[in-house]
Amino acid sequence: MLLNLDPSTLIAHLFVLIVAFTFHEFAHAWTANYFGDPTPKMNGRLTLNPLAHLDPIGSLLLLVAGFGWAKPVPINPYFLQKRSSSAVMLVSLAGPASNLLMAIAAAIPFRLGIVSLNDAFIAIQSRSLHILPTIPQTLYIFIQINLLLMLFNLIPIAPLDGEKVAAYFFPASWLQFLDAIRPYGPIILMAIVFLGVLSYIINPPLVLLMRILVG
Repeated sequence: MLLNLDPSTLIAHLFVLIVAFTFHEFAHAWTANYFGDPTPKMNGRLTLNPLAHLDPIGSLLLLVAGFGWAKPVPINPYFLQKRSSSAVMLVSLAGPASNLLMAIAAAIPFRLGIVSLNDAFIAIQSRSLHILPTIPQTLYIFIQINLLLMLFNLIPIAPLDGEKVAAYFFPASWLQFLDAIRPYGPIILMAIVFLGVLSYIINPPLVLLMRILVG
């Protein structure tokens, strides 16, 4: 919970939240613009200004509950589909892909031995009263939250990015099911979260990816 975070961990989470959400939404906007959709730019979303992307409730939930969201980037599928049949899927995939790339980049100092994984664990577990987080601590949290955002957003339930990605790759016979549950997507997601099912979905791949990236 937010109130249980020590000052340094809280600052690290806030920093990661701002960077991860901003680049995630910018990736959506940039990709849509690349495929000829001016909608994100017209709505002021083709920017790295965090204020254009952060949602107050979604940001707070990421700190408190470990999941959250930013403001969705508006797109016009008409412009996208004129350019490519896969454009909507690629725009949706761009956000989670940006989180994965950021996690990989942050893992490089650990793999090269520039920063110590043990130092990260010590800083996180010691609940230090120091105000500023250490570099290993920040990098570790940065990797963890970016992977968490990627995996959460790839769940194939609307309004998450994974729903549009799934709609592109699923066989036609499955699309009716996605269409049927789409109106109930937010309710289904809330049930998954508050019933504790989300951890069973995300934790196994999260642990695997953390081991791959940082050892």
